[in-house]
Amino acid sequence: MGSAAMAVIGQSCLGGAAAMYVLSNGTSIFQMIQLAIIVLACIFVNTSILAQMKHKVVFNLLILSAVLSVFFILLNTIFL
Repeated sequence: MGSAAMAVIGQSCLGGAAAMYVLSNGTSIFQMIQLAIIVLACIFVNTSILAQMKHKVVFNLLILSAVLSVFFILLNTIFL
């Protein structure tokens, strides 16, 4: 139970940081698509934890969400 709480907190903070970096570059359609991807990834992880899905599914979604968040942070700080 403790690791699930830590996963929710960590993943939500990383997703929030990614959303901040995306919105710092404006509100064009490209940024809104990036924001939607980040939000959906975070929602999927939180939902899978709350629904008590299998551990492998939760872990894979958590890794996917973290990779997407880091990717969009790097994309918006380095390339855009």
